[in-house]
Amino acid sequence: MLDFVYYPVSAILWLWHYVFGAALGPASALAWVLSVIFLVLTLRAVLFLPFLRQARTQAMVKKLQPKVDGLKKKYANDRRQQATEIQKLYKANGINTFATLIPMIGQILIFIGLFHVLRSFDRTAAVGHLPFQAIATPMTPEANAMTPNYVFGAADVRSFLQAKIFGAPLSATLFGAGELLATVAAIAVPLMVIAAVATHFTGRVSFARQETPAQLALMRPLTLWVFPAGAMIGGAVLPVAILLYFVTNNAWTLAQQHFVYRRLDAEAAAETQRVAAARAATAPKPGAKPVRRK
Repeated sequence: MLDFVYYPVSAILWLWHYVFGAALGPASALAWVLSVIFLVLTLRAVLFLPFLRQARTQAMVKKLQPKVDGLKKKYANDRRQQATEIQKLYKANGINTFATLIPMIGQILIFIGLFHVLRSFDRTAAVGHLPFQAIATPMTPEANAMTPNYVFGAADVRSFLQAKIFGAPLSATLFGAGELLATVAAIAVPLMVIAAVATHFTGRVSFARQETPAQLALMRPLTLWVFPAGAMIGGAVLPVAILLYFVTNNAWTLAQQHFVYRRLDAEAAAETQRVAAARAATAPKPGAKPVRRK
């Protein structure tokens, strides 16, 4: 159903594994780790311009908030007209509310695609407790090792299943680690904690930059506390490779927020100085008689 997501994600992951595998060896666990990391960097780079537009839109919405409040007060008894006038105001200022959803939609699709592709390397269990599961009917280990996974060949499947980071298989989950529980926990738990903390702080930075409408007030506690808790709890059923995705994705988001918001603040400061200089240039000099226009 989502092959239009799975195949591109698989292809980009394959490309990076080909690059790093050529340098480190196709069976190298580090090659797989770097492949996941650079897959995230590649896809987030594609989403950078939509994020920049989203940040500019949020800044404009915050700037227009006094006018929006005025319209809400003016049309307090007519919600339909109120919504129409607010949309007119947004449209007149070049605000496209749908465009602000593109980065979020893109990241959701990326996560679904990467999760599914990585889970599809190991189809030996029904994994009915997981979303986007690879297959309802389990394969035998022998059949799984001989079955390609999207653009990956059977040799790549075997390579991924054998890849380990400090003894923990990249395909392993804390929930299903079995005898390797202690080994997998030593890698998975720190990644889960980092992902949860980073999720909290990216949300905190984002909310500090925008006005939150009353109808979306619930998003603040969800973003700051529920989602980070979900990263901790949900991390127990996610493969180690997906946890690497979370950490890399959050690191990118924090760096991106710092860069973009500093740039927007500099642009706002420059605009304020320009307006102030223009007003000073047109203001009458001290002691001069005002010029009356006929």
